[in-house]
Amino acid sequence: MVEGDTDQNQPKYTDVKDDRVANGDSKDHPLAGGVVALSLHEKSLDHTQAVLPPPPGTTGNGSAAGPLALSKQHEANSGTVGTDPERGVAPIKADFEQAIELTGYGRFHYILLAICGLVSTSEEMDVISMSFILPSAQCDLDLDTQSKGWLNSIIFIGMMFGAYIWGSVADSLGRKKVLIVISIMNALCIVASSFSQTYEVFMVFRFLNGVALGGSGPVIWPYFAEFQPKSKRGSMLSFMAAFWTIGNLLVAGLAWLIIPTGIGITTPAFTYNSWRIFLLVCSIPSFIVAALLLYLPESPKFLLSQGKIDEALAIFRGIYVTNTGKSKDQYPVRELLIDDCLREELEAVTKPIKNKYKRMLYDILDNSKQVFMSPILKFTIISITINFTFHIGYYGLMMWFPELFNRFDEFTRAHPGVEDASVCQVTDYVVGMGSHSQTGVCSATIPSTVFMESLITVAAALPANVIAVLGMDRLGRKFFLVFSTMAAGACSASMYFVTNQHQNLAVSAIFSGVISMGNASLDCLITEVFPTNLRATGVAISMVAARLGGIIGNVVIATLLDLYCPAPTFIVAVLLAGGGLMCLFLPNTTRTALS
Repeated sequence: MVEGDTDQNQPKYTDVKDDRVANGDSKDHPLAGGVVALSLHEKSLDHTQAVLPPPPGTTGNGSAAGPLALSKQHEANSGTVGTDPERGVAPIKADFEQAIELTGYGRFHYILLAICGLVSTSEEMDVISMSFILPSAQCDLDLDTQSKGWLNSIIFIGMMFGAYIWGSVADSLGRKKVLIVISIMNALCIVASSFSQTYEVFMVFRFLNGVALGGSGPVIWPYFAEFQPKSKRGSMLSFMAAFWTIGNLLVAGLAWLIIPTGIGITTPAFTYNSWRIFLLVCSIPSFIVAALLLYLPESPKFLLSQGKIDEALAIFRGIYVTNTGKSKDQYPVRELLIDDCLREELEAVTKPIKNKYKRMLYDILDNSKQVFMSPILKFTIISITINFTFHIGYYGLMMWFPELFNRFDEFTRAHPGVEDASVCQVTDYVVGMGSHSQTGVCSATIPSTVFMESLITVAAALPANVIAVLGMDRLGRKFFLVFSTMAAGACSASMYFVTNQHQNLAVSAIFSGVISMGNASLDCLITEVFPTNLRATGVAISMVAARLGGIIGNVVIATLLDLYCPAPTFIVAVLLAGGGLMCLFLPNTTRTALS
């Protein structure tokens, strides 16, 4: 099952020249000045100004040529085409993958990783934070098990809407702009939810928070992937997936530091206690992300698909300067080779546009239509299925671990002489006679051991992330996804046989580790399987299925946990194992060029 290197069919290429070289225009892009100048302040080219290949049947000077002006294209792919006397370098023609490789790998990519990773960190913090709030907020918001399930789920309902909307807009307007907007919206919604005094108002802001978060995954993964050379893309995507674990660790650590302290103010009319302060602190990374994204450029792959050749080349030069410290004039690429499929897209975007909003709406609808048409349809259906089943297990269990730890602690306090009790026995007590019973007294006091156990559980994912980073480009996406989903399924089933608090912690920690490896491999595979012009849309639609899985996982587990305890663990086990095996029907994307 180990995936080796594969070669894709070589597409036909057309030369796309940098007209600044041809015309002697030496205007420089601000990106070339270094990392601080990475933002695109240069005036964007109008679509009609994009430098396109000459029409079929002619060369640039009007003379007869082949249908795609492909003279000596293979030599152009790998060799020089003469020396530029002014710049003192041997200019070459290159496709996108070669252009990225020639920028080198260094400082720019590590800064990109840090900022994009922080986006993933803030997203995971906002999603998982609710699992730490539930035990503390149950008295303030009058929560029972079912309302907790819906409160966990409402953010996923919002993310379903947001994933499709933002993913489609990103394929039309660009990745960077969308990421900045959703980061600001996300932060403001978290702040507003922390001030909410009723369950209904809190649900509204959590839904809006979800709408904003829904665009984070579908946009940040294509954005980050489109800067990576194929030789490093798997390991770097796995590295970025590790930031989810960092988000889990941060939110668990902050919850442990803030929620048990009891800080805040409480009056008859207004309450702002420790769990609300915890939420407020969780909004800070989103504000930081919005500011940092201003210093990053737009994806050159996206710009190329929009016909903005000059801007794409300027970004390549800027990355080269940042990585190597050399002059931008030493970057050797002067001409980009465009395959036939992208050439058709370029011809489409250079047509006159009377109404840009009408075109944007058309692009969104057209992209959505294309992902459900052959040959992409197969990838779409499989990615939807895998994401749906995987996230039923991932969020269905991960978001309930703190609640389970709290239930075990409550049972232990009530039965000091009893050492062994299964998850179902503990649940029966809490629902029948404890804090979740109709006659029980609501208690929002959560022992610090609950937060410590949650922190240990999420920390267990760190070594798993390291393994994923080191092995993703060696063993392949499919290997990790199948292995992790099978192992996670086994962990889920084994929770039924847990007989004490320590066994529960051990199984939860193992589940956290293997599921994090599966998450990294799934993100890599789904990001790479869709073509550039449909990547954000395809990932977004897959994320819609993932959020639906999160909703069902939380609602079903919340209901079955109290009504028929054994069912959730075995349902999750079957879905995880079955969904993971579906990846075998997807193409191998390990160390292959982005389509």
